Amino acid sequence: MTTDTTALPPIVSADEWRSRLAELRVREKAATRELDAIAAQRRRLPMVEMPDYTLVGEDGPVRLVDIFDGASQLIVYNHMWFEGKEWQCGGCTSLTTQWTRLGFLEPYDARFVIVTQGPIDEALAYREKVGNRMDWYSTADSSFGADVDAPPGGGFAVNVFLRDGDTVYRTWHTNGRGTEQLAYTFPLVDLLPYGRQEDWQDSPQGWPQSPAYSGWLESKDVARLYGA
Repeated sequence: MTTDTTALPPIVSADEWRSRLAELRVREKAATRELDAIAAQRRRLPMVEMPDYTLVGEDGPVRLVDIFDGASQLIVYNHMWFEGKEWQCGGCTSLTTQWTRLGFLEPYDARFVIVTQGPIDEALAYREKVGNRMDWYSTADSSFGADVDAPPGGGFAVNVFLRDGDTVYRTWHTNGRGTEQLAYTFPLVDLLPYGRQEDWQDSPQGWPQSPAYSGWLESKDVARLYGA
């Protein structure tokens, strides 16, 4: 998306700018406290026991419990997959390629992986093509994906699991815009004066606006920018 506009924010004195910023900061702080309260409620959610699924990883079949790799907590991004397509979902591809350093989860006894409906050989080839560095697993021969709301030909999702010994429990799920909190792209773009420039957003008169998703990277763009 290219910004082509003469629209500019009002120009004010430094004192007025600081005053207006302070007004906004009140709402930002309130939002932070609300997110803290939401996280507290999330920690109090019940959970549901999962069957003993077998997925396929780079080294062959692997039980879901073993994907934890000894950790007690697991975050799974369920990546959309369209059979026979050269390029998979641009949103999933762009989002997941951001996660290049996940070692920070180790002190929290957690791991983060991708699970897709694609056959493992195709999934791994696609991972390399777009420069993704996460560990991928296939649920093509398992009902796991469908059971966690990411069926064949269906949408993307994020699911979180807790392991107690050899028993795995599902603790949280989201999809749609719920995944935005996991990305750095949208928070950074939302800081910009013109924001995402999408026509559904509330922007001042004259601000540049385009149809939703216009500024998103397509899978080809991801491969060009970050691919191996």
